[in-house]
Amino acid sequence: MSGETLLTAVGLVFILEGLLPLVAPAAWRRAFTQLLQLHDGQIRFFGLLALLAGLLLLILNA
Repeated sequence: MSGETLLTAVGLVFILEGLLPLVAPAAWRRAFTQLLQLHDGQIRFFGLLALLAGLLLLILNA
């Protein structure tokens, strides 16, 4: 992976992460408040799912 590809990927992450707070800040705040109420195990499970989804996308793209 080149530096340019990595910067593109990070840029896309920032765009996607910033989209909901920009378009619907109240919905983003509600979702964030609900996340704060989750147990550590639930948060870890969602983190694992995100990690596995990212790895799968990288493998399929290779």
